[in-house]
Amino acid sequence: MPDPRSRRGVRHRFAAILGVGVCAVLAGARTFAAIAEWTQDLPVGVRVRLGLRRRAPCESTIRRVLQAVDADALDGAASAWLAARSAPVEATGPAAAPQGRMISIDGKSARGARGPDGRPAHLLAAFDQASGVVLGQTSVDGKTDEITAFAPLLDRIDLTGAIVTADALHTQHRHADYLHVRGAHYVLTVKRNQPSLHHQLASLPWAQIPAVDITQDKGHGRVC
Repeated sequence: MPDPRSRRGVRHRFAAILGVGVCAVLAGARTFAAIAEWTQDLPVGVRVRLGLRRRAPCESTIRRVLQAVDADALDGAASAWLAARSAPVEATGPAAAPQGRMISIDGKSARGARGPDGRPAHLLAAFDQASGVVLGQTSVDGKTDEITAFAPLLDRIDLTGAIVTADALHTQHRHADYLHVRGAHYVLTVKRNQPSLHHQLASLPWAQIPAVDITQDKGHGRVC
């Protein structure tokens, strides 16, 4: 273990406290005090294996370290690490060609997480449909701000050959242009927020098109 007084030692201890904080939250801790109590309850050998010294850090140390974390930088590093280990799915068979990665864009309000103003934390995330790995996420102020966060979120992800799906909120001309320039394909839901396109699609002879596959599901009070 590096000397805790050296710059490398400080970084090592910072990373260890960050890792312990993640483990504690996954175990149910919701406050800095709870994280400190969880850490103190660990056997000494486990604390050492997690990168801490034999003595557990106090609550004030944990609070200072976690409050100093740059959330965007941490998310970028974690997402890049996950993305590098999430390879595109390849089709099987003698004549099969590699398939592009399927990436879904979705925004959700985090349950149980609120900002200083009391509003729920709202996240826009991109995840790999095959593995379920979150390739990137960013915090936005609300549903409408998902539009401006769309391109910055995807800037950090390799979209070459990928198929990007998103709901009707992101059916925007500039989003389609952006994905085309990035070398991606897209499947976007069209609703009345794009009246001309919606009218064009509604005018197509859908009744004459045979259904190749029908899937029905129910969730969140919806049947689709």
